[in-house]
This record gives sequence, C-alpha cells and structure tokens, in this order.
Amino acid sequence: MAGDSFSGAIADYRSYLRFERSMSPNTVESYSRDATRLCEYLREQGLQRPEDATGDNLCRYVGILAEEEISKRSQARAISSIKSFYDFLERENRIGRSPCDVLDSPKIQRYLPVVLSVEEVDAIINSVDLSKQEGHRNKAMLEMLYSCGLRVSELTNLKISDLYFTDGFIKVVGKGSKQRLVPVGEYAVKAVTQYLEQRRTLPVAHGKEDFLFLNRRGNPLTRQMVFKIVTDQAAAAHIGKTISPHTFRHSFATHLVENGADLRVVQQMLGHESILTTEIYTHIDSAKWQESILKYHPER
Repeated sequence: MAGDSFSGAIADYRSYLRFERSMSPNTVESYSRDATRLCEYLREQGLQRPEDATGDNLCRYVGILAEEEISKRSQARAISSIKSFYDFLERENRIGRSPCDVLDSPKIQRYLPVVLSVEEVDAIINSVDLSKQEGHRNKAMLEMLYSCGLRVSELTNLKISDLYFTDGFIKVVGKGSKQRLVPVGEYAVKAVTQYLEQRRTLPVAHGKEDFLFLNRRGNPLTRQMVFKIVTDQAAAAHIGKTISPHTFRHSFATHLVENGADLRVVQQMLGHESILTTEIYTHIDSAKWQESILKYHPER
C-alpha cells in the first residue's frame, strides 16, 4: 500500500499510538496490523481511502473475521483496533463521524456466512479462461479450495510434497501447525495435474520450488491475491453474492452435511478442535436437525 492514502493513514495512526497515546511497541504493532489488514480489504472492495468506509463495509469485514474462525478474543481486539483507527480519523477531522457504531449491533453476532450452491461453484470454476497464463493455476486453486475445504492460509502454504494424489488425499498444515489428512476429489486432482504440467515452463523463485501455487514471479501467492482471484471469477460468473476464499470452505462443509456426511468427519476434515464450531460453521437448518432426530429417536 506504499504511497497511497491507506498507507499514509496507517503511518499517521501508528505515530499517534506511539507518541500521543504512549502505547507499548507490541500494542502499536498489533493495532497497526489490524488497521492495515482492514485497509487492504477496503482497497480490494474498490475504496480509495479509509475515510470512504461505511458501516456496511465494516460489518462485512468483521463477518469475514468471524468466518476465519479466529477466537472471540482476537475478534474483539480487531474490532477495538478498528474503532481506535476511526476514532483517530475523527479526531483528526478526516471524517465527520466514525462509521463504527454498527459494530456493537446484534447484526454482527447474527452474521451467517454466504454459501454457494453447487451450481454457483461450478459456474465460478468454469468461468476461468484457460487460455490465459494464469488460467490453469486459478482453476486448480478454486478446485482445491472447494474440494478440500481449505483455509486461504492453508492453500497458499500448500506444498507439492503435501500431495498424495495416488492415495487420494493431501496433507494440510492448519492452525497451530497441526497437520491433518484431507481426501481430494478427482476434479481437483485433474486440475492440479494440468497446472503442474504448465508450471514446469514458468519461473520459480529460489527456495520456493515446493510451493504449489505461485505468482508470475515464481513466489507463493499472497492471501490478498487469492481474495482478488476469487472475487474476479465470481464477477466473471455473474455471481451476485459477496464472497471470499473462505466461502468455498463454508460451502464445502455445508454441502457435505446436507448430503448426509457425519458431523464428526466434517469436523476432522476442517480441522476444528470443537464439534460446536462445526455445528455453527455449517449452520444446518433446524428443519434438517428436527427431521434427523425424529427419524432416529428410539421413542418416536
């Protein structure tokens, strides 16, 4: 973000925290990092300045944080950072009024992630132009997001040595460096295999040879680049929903459970520590739960 209005605002905010608020270096770094990530999101949404953000923009962003399964404490800190950042902009007369009032509303607590239908997933994947240099990479990336329910960080860190296609699974390194094995579908295997054939002709940065998904300079993709690819392809497929890479993970889990997969199995595939997280994450409709209970309850 160097040189744009976002980076300028972050630099000023950092100085304010350090010199006027006399915060510790760790707190300054933490708050600045949260504000920077918000600004990256706002810029990806087409905003020119952080001052242009609305309450709806901030609600959607906090919703994405909730989708990423960060702890409630981390979510609270991120919201605190956002409020502090916009309080600073208001104090400096860069905005008339902070748009953060809505962040305390029940709307955030009731946020339900967007789910794509199978047809919408297919439309997004099929919208990729394979004649472009990045076409096979983007298609393989989307197939892996949906086939394996990966977090975006798991996707960008996926290694070629983690692929065990002959055995039908991949090794995923999730939160806390915990490893899990996830089955991989034939469409994803085919797409990745075609991409790897093409990848042999492309530049690879030194020391990055084992990373699966690379940019044009041969370095691993960033989470911001993955976000842009997903949103661009959704637009190309004329999908009206506001989605992120995490939407594929959520859709993956929802489709599994809707089709009868055991919730414990889905929990293991997603790498959730608690089954409660999986229940909330898949937000199964209460009618399905009721139907299942009535069908299997011994006293029916």
